[in-house]
Amino acid sequence: MEVEVHVYPFGAVVGSDDLALALTLCAVSPSIGGVLVRGEKGTAKSTTVRAHAALLPPVTVVDECRFSCDPDAPDPSCPDGPHPADTASHVRPVRLVELPVGAAEDRVTGALHLGKALADRTAEYEPGLLALAHRGVLYVDEVNLLHDHLVDLLLDAAAMGRSTVERDGVSVEHASRFVLVGTMNPEEGELRPQLLDRFGLAVDVAAPRNPHVRAEIVRRRMAFDADPAGFTARWADRDAEWSRRVVSARELVPQVVLSDDALVSIAEVCAAFDVDGMRADLVTARTAIAHAAWHGRLEVTREDIAAAARLALPHRRRRNPFDAPTSSDDLLDELLGGDDPDPGPDDDPGGGESAHDDSAEETTSRSGDRSSTSLTSASDPFRARVFSVDRVGRGAAGRRSRAVTTIGRTVGSRRGDSGPVHLPATIRATAFADQGRQVRRKIIEGRETNLVLLCVDASGSMAARNRMVQVKTAVLSLLLDAYRRRDTVGLVTFRGTGATLALPPTNSVDVAAARLRELPAGGRTPLAEGLIEAGATIRRHSLRDPRRRALLVVVTDGRATAGPDAVQRSLDAADAIAAHGISSVVVDSETGRFRMGLAARLAEHLGAEYVPVGEVDADALTGIVRERAA
Repeated sequence: MEVEVHVYPFGAVVGSDDLALALTLCAVSPSIGGVLVRGEKGTAKSTTVRAHAALLPPVTVVDECRFSCDPDAPDPSCPDGPHPADTASHVRPVRLVELPVGAAEDRVTGALHLGKALADRTAEYEPGLLALAHRGVLYVDEVNLLHDHLVDLLLDAAAMGRSTVERDGVSVEHASRFVLVGTMNPEEGELRPQLLDRFGLAVDVAAPRNPHVRAEIVRRRMAFDADPAGFTARWADRDAEWSRRVVSARELVPQVVLSDDALVSIAEVCAAFDVDGMRADLVTARTAIAHAAWHGRLEVTREDIAAAARLALPHRRRRNPFDAPTSSDDLLDELLGGDDPDPGPDDDPGGGESAHDDSAEETTSRSGDRSSTSLTSASDPFRARVFSVDRVGRGAAGRRSRAVTTIGRTVGSRRGDSGPVHLPATIRATAFADQGRQVRRKIIEGRETNLVLLCVDASGSMAARNRMVQVKTAVLSLLLDAYRRRDTVGLVTFRGTGATLALPPTNSVDVAAARLRELPAGGRTPLAEGLIEAGATIRRHSLRDPRRRALLVVVTDGRATAGPDAVQRSLDAADAIAAHGISSVVVDSETGRFRMGLAARLAEHLGAEYVPVGEVDADALTGIVRERAA
C-alpha cells in the first residue's frame, strides 16, 4: 500500500514537522540562535542535524584565514588579519563542527601550538573548535551531559559572538558566531537554565507509532545502506530546491515588515507564557520574520507568530523539572484569537477544584485507620543546600563532589605517559633538564557525580504535627538538586517493623519523586533496620560501580522504637556505616520547642553533617545566618 509520510529535503524521513521547520528557519535567519532537539533514543536526531548542515548554502571566506573571515566584512581583530579590501577569497561549504562532551578546554578555545613551541620555541596560537565553527554550525550531541566549564565557554561565546583566550602565554580574541544545535535524551538529565535559554528554538521528537510509517522508515534506511549513491541521487533535486529556497528566503528577510500590532501580539504571548527576560521576545520576533520569508510573505501574520511561539517559548516557561509538561497550543490559540477547543469529557466546566486535592494539608487514609497509616503531599520544592562527599574522589565527571577527573580546571602537573600535556610545565622542565624533553601531564580537578541514597523515616512520629509535609518537601528539594547535578539516586524507607528499598539506585529522579509522593507514614520506627538496609545498598552498588562514591542522607527525628534495644542497635548500625568510610548527612525532622536531640547523637556516631530540616533550604539558611550575625 502507498504510505504517506513526511519527507523533508534532508533525504530522509523526519519524525517531527517542528524539527525540520526549526532547522530550516535557523538556516534562513542564523540570528535566531540555534535549535535544541530533545527526544528518546533512536529518533534520528543526529542524522537529521548532520543532513541539514550539509545542505546549507556555502559561504565566502578570505584565503588563508583560519578564522573564516567574510571578505565583505572582515573581523578587524582577526589574528590572521588585517585583511585588505582586495584580498583573495574562495567559496566553501558551511562547516558542521562537533563538540565532544569530553573535550578539553584548550581544544574548544584553542591554545599554544605544542609542536612549534617545543621544536621552534615560537608562540603560535592554534585555533580551537569555536574558531572552526565561526559562520557555521556548532553541534553538541548529548548536550545535557556537557561539563559545566564547557557550558560556561559556550555561554560566553554565544552571548558575545567572540572567543577570548588568555592562557599559556597566549592572548587572542576572534569572532565566533555560530548556529548552536544540540541533541539530548531528557531521561539522562536536563540542561542548565542558562544554556537552555541560549537555544533559540526547542523541539521534542518521538518515534512514530503508525506501523506503516515505521515500515517506510526502515525501508528507506535499508535502501540507503544498499546503494548510498543511488539513494542520494534520488533526492538530489529536492535537496537542491530546498537550498535555493533558503537563499531566496534569506534575501527576503530584510524586506519583511513586522508591524506594531504584530510586535505587541508577540509581547503579549511572551508575557502570558511567563518567560524570564527579553530574549524570548527577540527570538520569537526573529523567528516570525524568518517564517514569513520562508513562505514568501512580506509581512508577519498571525500564522507566523503562532509558529514562532510554538518553537521559541515552551522550553522557556517557568516550571519545576518534576512537573508534567503542559500543552502550549491551547494558550496560543486563546492569545492569538483561535477557536476555543471543545471541552472534553473530563473537563470541569465550572472551573472549580479537581476531585483530587494535592494541597499539603490533605491527609488521606490508606488503610481506613488514620492512626496507623497516612499519606501527605509535599509543598513546592526549594533550592536545597549543596551536600558533598568528603575528600577528593576519582569518579565520573559530574557536578557534586571534588574529584580528579579528565574534565575541569588544571591544578598542577605530574610525570606520566598518558593524559593531556601541561605545556608550561613541560617547557620549564625541558629548559632546565639535561635529559632532553621532559613531558608533564596535567592534574585536573573538577566535580564528580555521586550516588545520593536517601534513607527516609516514614514512622508514625513523622506524621505528627504535619512533619511529613516538611520532610517530603525537603527530600523532594534534595532530589531536585540531584536531578540538576546528574547524580544517581536511591530511596530507602523504614516504618513499622522493617525497612524497604523503595527505589534501587537509578538515574531517573522522576521515578524517585513519584515514589516519594506515594510514601505513607505510620507505625513504629525501625531506625536500625533502615540504616542496615542503606549500608547494604551502598555496598552492593559499589561492587557494580566502584568509582562512584556514595552520599547517605538520613532523614529522621532519631527516635528508635521498634524491637528491644532499638536505640543501641541504631547506634551500632551507624558505627558500622562510619567504619566503611561512607559520607553521611543527618537531616533532623524533629520540630517544636522541646526536642530530645536524638538525631544529633545519631549524626555523631555516623560522623555525619547534622542539619535541622528547616536549614535544608539554602535561602532560609542564609536568612538564619544573617539573623544570628545581627
